[in-house]
This record gives sequence, structure tokens and C-alpha cells, in this order.
Amino acid sequence: MRKILVAIVGGTVLLVGIIMIVAPGPAIIVIPIGLAILSTEFAWARRYKEKLETKWAQFRQRKNVVE
Repeated sequence: MRKILVAIVGGTVLLVGIIMIVAPGPAIIVIPIGLAILSTEFAWARRYKEKLETKWAQFRQRKNVVE
């Protein structure tokens, strides 16, 4: 039951974040939240979340080097 609830809530948040890529809204915040919810129960979401965290750290480091 918990896995189904996590899938519904996390999937909905992730889908809203993906829609926000083209519609107005904070997609850069909502998508990681959806992945974080899904990663509590699903390994594939955990892997995507870790990749996203790595890319974000690389982006922040490059931004700090440029400034």
C-alpha cells in the first residue's frame, strides 16, 4: 500500500514538474522533490536523483569558478 501511495504522490509531483518545464513554474525545484519522494521506494528514482545531485554540484562548482 505504501509503495502505491508513494508512486501516486511522487509521480504526480514529478509530472507537474515536467509540465512546468514549458509552463510557468519552478520546475527546477519541483522535479527534484518528485524524485526524492519516488526514491524512498524505487531504485530507478534513486539513481536519477543521485545523477541530478551530481550534475547540480558540477554546475555550482563551475559557476563558482567563473565568478
